[in-house]
Amino acid sequence: MSTSSFDPNNAQNLIEIEKQFAVKAVEHAQTYWNLLEKVPPRALKLTKLDDEIYEHTMSAFPEFNVEGHAPLVKLDEDWLKSEIGKKKWREFCQVYEKKVKDYNFGSLIRTDARQEYGETNTIFVTRIQFYAIEIARNRLGLNDGAHEIAKADAERERLKKEKAAKKNGTS
Repeated sequence: MSTSSFDPNNAQNLIEIEKQFAVKAVEHAQTYWNLLEKVPPRALKLTKLDDEIYEHTMSAFPEFNVEGHAPLVKLDEDWLKSEIGKKKWREFCQVYEKKVKDYNFGSLIRTDARQEYGETNTIFVTRIQFYAIEIARNRLGLNDGAHEIAKADAERERLKKEKAAKKNGTS
């Protein structure tokens, strides 16, 4: 098929392609959670444009600037998917089309910054939305609790492996 005759608006969703996107999104989420475990969020740098993305996010979405930053702590999926929300995010995202690699790839984000990734705490967003929200969460200290959860999870996993190794070594 020639690329000039391809119409993405009429393309069928191929299950294998969807699965590959899902795998990439899960891998990205796991990598990010591992980073949250190892690096204090305020020191975490996600892109070379973190400063620009943060400033743009906070100016483009003044609703994030309320005391306590509640809309960043707990994302409102209905607002994100509303006509107004989609329009604002579309305009925001377009700024990074040529600046951020894979800016429009799908990523998983935690809807509640105080919790880890899970079936009821995860939604699908574009990569630049993920960066915008997570950079802001990190800078504002909203991921400090997630950092502690991730460290505790890693310690539990380490102890479990250590116990299994001892058990296997003595059997």
